Amino acid sequence: MRVQFSRRAGALPAILCGRVGAAPARLLSSPSGGGRGRAPFGNGCGGQARDGASFRGWLVSGIGRTLASPDRNRHRSGMETYRPRRSVLYVPASNDKALAKIAQLACDAVIIDLEDAVAPADKIAAREKLAGIFANRPGADRNGRRCEMVVRVNALSSEWGTEDLAAVAKAEPDGILLPKVDTPRDVLEVGDVLDDNFAPDSVKLWAMIETPKAMLNIGAIAELGRDPASRLDCFIAGTNDLIKDTGVQATPDRAYLLPWLMQMLLAARAGGLDMLDGVFNDFRDLDAFARECTQAAAMGFDGKTLIHPSQIEAANRAFAPSAQALAEARAVKDAFALAQNSGKGVIALNGRMVERLHLAQAEKLLAKAAAIGA
Repeated sequence: MRVQFSRRAGALPAILCGRVGAAPARLLSSPSGGGRGRAPFGNGCGGQARDGASFRGWLVSGIGRTLASPDRNRHRSGMETYRPRRSVLYVPASNDKALAKIAQLACDAVIIDLEDAVAPADKIAAREKLAGIFANRPGADRNGRRCEMVVRVNALSSEWGTEDLAAVAKAEPDGILLPKVDTPRDVLEVGDVLDDNFAPDSVKLWAMIETPKAMLNIGAIAELGRDPASRLDCFIAGTNDLIKDTGVQATPDRAYLLPWLMQMLLAARAGGLDMLDGVFNDFRDLDAFARECTQAAAMGFDGKTLIHPSQIEAANRAFAPSAQALAEARAVKDAFALAQNSGKGVIALNGRMVERLHLAQAEKLLAKAAAIGA
């Protein structure tokens, strides 16, 4: 029997799991072997497999036929092109009419949804559409920008999860959105499967932060963003589920959600991840939606998830840099470019102290403006 050490999930430090004494590594058996292997799709750090038997059968019969060689480098490059995510629209995979309109949308990204937006009776049929959706995905617009396409799979503990992942991996989307992420291992296990089946490095992982357990583990989950091998790229706030699971009141100002939203934002920034706000349910009330977008932008969020195309314009506007902010950013960049300021860590600009950290902020803002054509 040929046995490999899992490159990441099995070696996850015990401190990230929130418990001391965790086994430092687990073994991943090859499909051809009959020995005991690492339980796939664990429900936590060292927890029981969610559906080990069905997953092993899936490995033998489909996506998992070939394991990667231990020395194959699957890491992302250190520098990546900035991708705006101001407006991210959920599109049900079962809705042919909505799918046909993707090329006409002005949103930065779409999430082809196999989970909440698809009825149980339609799950399999929706999954089977993925190959055609991505074979005919829209190209770049006249400015060279291409709508990012992500797929939200069903929870891997569900009856549809493993087959969803198999189909999505073959479609090679820009990203895979994982629902109900509770622990770092929920991300690492999926990353291992993608790596072992040679999924391109361009296929990133996005995580829904929508459970109390996820909030308790938010720092450890976000830390995975510092390891390119994890593929973790983005958090999405699952505000509806958090409200349901905690029982907090859903008020227009989101007073009871704000502490958790800021906790997500801080963790995402510590891990180098993008952070997207949750959905606004009343798509007919565009004024209230715009206010919520403005609030999220002020909090530092990168964008907002949407449930209707009518919300795209307001989201794009709220999460785009203002003309004043761009003017200030250009002034900071130009000032540091002057010969007399070469090598300086701090300069004076229009009566204000400006540091190199402000230059970094200005360059990031200008890169965002360039990416959206502002």
